Amino acid sequence: MNARHLRRGQSGLSLVEILVTTVVFSIGLLGVTGLNAISQRASFEAVQRSVASELAYALLEDLRGNSDALVDYLAAGDLGRGSRGAEPAPTCDDPVAPCTAQQLAIHGLWEWEQALDGALETAAGVATGGLLAPTACIGGPVAGDAGVYSVTIVWRAGSELTDLALNNCGAGTGLYGAGNTFRRMVVIQSYIDPAI
Repeated sequence: MNARHLRRGQSGLSLVEILVTTVVFSIGLLGVTGLNAISQRASFEAVQRSVASELAYALLEDLRGNSDALVDYLAAGDLGRGSRGAEPAPTCDDPVAPCTAQQLAIHGLWEWEQALDGALETAAGVATGGLLAPTACIGGPVAGDAGVYSVTIVWRAGSELTDLALNNCGAGTGLYGAGNTFRRMVVIQSYIDPAI
């Protein structure tokens, strides 16, 4: 009789077992939620890096295609966050009155900065594309001679990392946290010879 009574007592789940199961399930669910947040952050960082790389390559190709105006590209200073102002004239889209190399460089830099700032994608009049707090710098031989030219693009990331200070582009602007720990960077280099 004791054996039958013992089996009858063990046939259901006790409140303690249900509570333990709920706690274990909740801990697992919290872990999955945390991994999802980390995954979304990593995905956003990857998209930002991809956009920065594409923009840097595009600007280097502009430099290569308009190598008569390399000095004008180098003189542009830091680009990003509307530093180029309003669209310059001429807009260089009139085939009857073509622009000079310098005018092409000035207008091309303005258009490129629009892409960097995300002004080509808007929602309710607000830029929604581009990078977060971008700064871009162009480097190369001062006189616009043949040599290695670089396009550096920095932006603000969502998490802190140690900034190795390999490049001064965007440093000291205050946009990337104390010690630039939120600064992310892409540097693309290419050899350009204006004589070719």
